[in-house]
Amino acid sequence: MDLLNALVALANFVLIPAVAYGSQLALGALGVTLIYGILRFSNFAHGDTMAFGTMVTILFTWWFQSMGLSLGPLPTALLAIPFGIAGTALLVLGTDRVVYRFYRAQKVKPVILVMVSLGVMFVYNGITRIILGPDDQNFADGERFLISARDFKAMTGLDEALAIRTTQALTVVVAVIVVAALFWFLNRTRTGKSMRAYSDNEDLALLSGINPEKVERVTWVIVAALVTIAGVLYGLDKSYKPFTYFQLLLPIFAAAIVGGLGNPLGAILGGFVIAFSEVGITYAWKKVLGYALPDSLAPDGLVQLLSTDYKFAVSFVILVIVLLIKPTGLMKGKSV
Repeated sequence: MDLLNALVALANFVLIPAVAYGSQLALGALGVTLIYGILRFSNFAHGDTMAFGTMVTILFTWWFQSMGLSLGPLPTALLAIPFGIAGTALLVLGTDRVVYRFYRAQKVKPVILVMVSLGVMFVYNGITRIILGPDDQNFADGERFLISARDFKAMTGLDEALAIRTTQALTVVVAVIVVAALFWFLNRTRTGKSMRAYSDNEDLALLSGINPEKVERVTWVIVAALVTIAGVLYGLDKSYKPFTYFQLLLPIFAAAIVGGLGNPLGAILGGFVIAFSEVGITYAWKKVLGYALPDSLAPDGLVQLLSTDYKFAVSFVILVIVLLIKPTGLMKGKSV
């Protein structure tokens, strides 16, 4: 019985949160890896693009809620996501036309585009804060729990309770659908194959008649969709605050680089590696070990390697280790 309680506590506090968080990071890292693989620069405005897309979705969610529109047990934000994607796509396509295209035409070094993206990041951040403010915004509705702790205890009779939030289950389901759709698009459609060819060898792709402007536009639209969905899922699961998405930039980049920059499968793997590392290292293991070990071996302390305040330090350390040992990442992406 104690072993079952240990497994339930492990699932409740480590496995389920890490899977949901890893799904969110994977979607964000896919956006980073597409930009790096096709547009060939590291977009430091990625986190604030995510914040902007989530902001647009929140505004439409509030509008729908005021009109009485809902999805019953599911969050109304799901109805607003397409509008958030559209708003973000217009923003990034406009930014590309006004800013990035000029530097690409000059064939500047990638580091110049990185510095330009830093300036874009501050502009996006300012826009988001002016419109929605810097504070936490609540836009979640619908049923809070798929399985509540009380119901789980009543069903099983265990001392430890398992609670699965609707947003956690929704995150995993939506992430699987989005990733499957993206891989189908990249592998089965003519445009997707053109994007892969352009990423593998730009000169050969141009000689084959591939339109680079179309590839760039489609890439930005896909990235807008990925970051908006990732941002909304993160905001529903945790909370929405513009600065939080700026902080997410480190674990998202770490996920992309650890998995293999430019490799979509690597981005997904990296997302889960970072998520499980962050959650596992910052979790206090006293409860799980108390159930799993005999009383004589049960720990007195929290058995917590790092405080949750330092969870982003975990991403940084993993990133540095991978860059030192295997710069191309776990799945042999492009070297940084």
